[in-house]
Amino acid sequence: MKTGSQEETLARLALTLDEYLAAVPRQKELGAPDLLAIFARLDALETELGPQAPAQLRHYLHQKSYRKAWLFLQDRDAENLRGNCGR
Repeated sequence: MKTGSQEETLARLALTLDEYLAAVPRQKELGAPDLLAIFARLDALETELGPQAPAQLRHYLHQKSYRKAWLFLQDRDAENLRGNCGR
């Protein structure tokens, strides 16, 4: 069951993943977004979610599979291809 706090953290995670996915293709541009700062926020949000978060989401975040985590949060996890880890 999601608590209000967990729902808020998931919403912030979704926004940060949106930011990450928009920032990646801009890395060769002048004044590109700071990916290290985004990674730090994603790591902090992963920690904040804790063990009560869905196992598949925690797996994606732990593996730094941010596009997969984004798809999971969009209720589009079926679009994720099975990786080498067999999950």
